[in-house]
Amino acid sequence: MSDCIFCKIVKKEIPSHSIYEDNNVIAFLDIAPINRGHTLVVPKHHYKTLTDLPIETLKQTMDAVHKIVERIKQSELKMNAYNILQSNGKDAGQVINHVHFHIIPRYENDNLKLDINPDRAQYSQEQLADIAKAIG
Repeated sequence: MSDCIFCKIVKKEIPSHSIYEDNNVIAFLDIAPINRGHTLVVPKHHYKTLTDLPIETLKQTMDAVHKIVERIKQSELKMNAYNILQSNGKDAGQVINHVHFHIIPRYENDNLKLDINPDRAQYSQEQLADIAKAIG
């Protein structure tokens, strides 16, 4: 896609701080990081959402995520833990319509809260069974 910022990064039309690249995937530092070392892992071919990815591309992308997490763990950043975040669609918070994974390093006392609302809806066993049946 000609207007996709990630496609432009893949084509080297926009500079990035790349930390990993192979034939299928590129990974670079987020320009507005949530935490030090926040990295985006992006398939080089344009796909809008996770379910648009061919399984082989998904495997290659997740292999890169795994390698980069290990690389960050071994680095001087000294992360204690990490989050992997991947959003699909506007209502899920996807801003760039090119599938990508965020690796967010976590540090003791970083005060970062990825809050899953503890007051979220509670479903009965019957409701859960109906939802499971609907999904199939």
